[in-house]
Amino acid sequence: MSLDPVLSRIDSELPQATGRLLELLRIPSISTDPAYKGKCQTAADWLVADLASIGIEASKRQTPGHPMVVGHVDGPGPHLLFYGHYDVQPVDPLELWDNDPFDPQIEETPAGKVIRGRGSSDDKGQLMTFVEACRAWKAVHGALPCRITFFFEGEEESGSPSLVPFMKENAEELKADIALICDTGLFQSRTPAIITMLRGLLGEQITITGPDKDLHSGMYGGVARNPVRVLTRILGGLHDDNGVVQVPGFYDGVPDLPADIAEQWSALDFDWQRFLGDVGLSVPAGEAGRTPLEMIWSRPTAEINGIWGGYTGDGFKTVLPSRASAKVSFRLVGQQDPHALRDSFRAWVTAQLPEDCTVDFHAHGASPASEMSTTHPAFEGARVALSEEWDTDAAYAGCGGSIPIAGYFKTYLDMDAMLVGWAKDDDQIHSLNEKYDLESFHKGIRSWARILDAVTK
Repeated sequence: MSLDPVLSRIDSELPQATGRLLELLRIPSISTDPAYKGKCQTAADWLVADLASIGIEASKRQTPGHPMVVGHVDGPGPHLLFYGHYDVQPVDPLELWDNDPFDPQIEETPAGKVIRGRGSSDDKGQLMTFVEACRAWKAVHGALPCRITFFFEGEEESGSPSLVPFMKENAEELKADIALICDTGLFQSRTPAIITMLRGLLGEQITITGPDKDLHSGMYGGVARNPVRVLTRILGGLHDDNGVVQVPGFYDGVPDLPADIAEQWSALDFDWQRFLGDVGLSVPAGEAGRTPLEMIWSRPTAEINGIWGGYTGDGFKTVLPSRASAKVSFRLVGQQDPHALRDSFRAWVTAQLPEDCTVDFHAHGASPASEMSTTHPAFEGARVALSEEWDTDAAYAGCGGSIPIAGYFKTYLDMDAMLVGWAKDDDQIHSLNEKYDLESFHKGIRSWARILDAVTK
């Protein structure tokens, strides 16, 4: 099957493809807010109908939460599974958006046209690049080049509570030769990248309680235990002066970066000054002696994400608070065990409690890191295909974020995953005025067509 007419079809049909994406973006499928439960059903129905329109046998599968969408098409050669998610983040504070986040628009910017709206980059726009590549291929050749399973989730932005049970129950149906995931981006917004390393994620909420009620600081200050002071002292000791995490056993299972990978990353010429400068910073923090890219992609972290206690409203209220709380997250690498780390962190905190204080913990997820093997021939075929489309050498790269689905595919379906995406650093995903470059959408569709051609030859 020839590739050139497929690419020509993608170019000529871009307005229609963009229109379909805008339709999907208008559906406010916010998975974490129960008020939008019906809209998540609507988005799933839309995807089922769209897949059916190109001859893919698809269905909506109900779960205890939001539905999955599963589709199948037979074909020769390898069996590919494509994963994406149709749910989106909340939009609050709504008043700070320039326009209605669910009334997507094509906007002109100094850098080119963008698709503006919630979910445009994460992940509806990315999901639809693959669907549109398949649509063009089917229109030109009458059939897709191989067997493909489509697997769309509706709870990724709310912790995926139904995902693992669904994968276990439907393992035989979902298992393929390799999984394709489109939920990542271009390196420094210009270099196509295949993600081969993903950090895991562990979350903990801590609440330290001292007195059984808020106290008058004039009457009890100095003599009564202040849980805010206790909490900040403990969290202040989470790192030493060189940025090394002090939780016992934290670095168990953390590997050294292989020399060949370090050399490849060095060749990417990461502009960390610009990376930090874009957010008003100038000096790398973290572990001393590590490069910024190494810290982002291959080193574990411990971060305080939020802290509160006492009176924080307008004016002043001189209380000694009863409680103090914080949220702490850990990004994990290598063979770090999230469950062992949770136990160690809780023991470390508890051991530092003074008399008259108690602590409660609330868990928020525990996923290990993932490292993909590039020995599957699809990886090199995809790398060459991406290099041709973007006119620059594609790279195998790491990712500072966590995408648990990649590890789940390996754990529960025993298949590797290849992560490719077209998001840019300034897409403002999870934030206000989210956008997706029209170029990313267009070249993303063309890239998937090239990858389908490369892995099925």
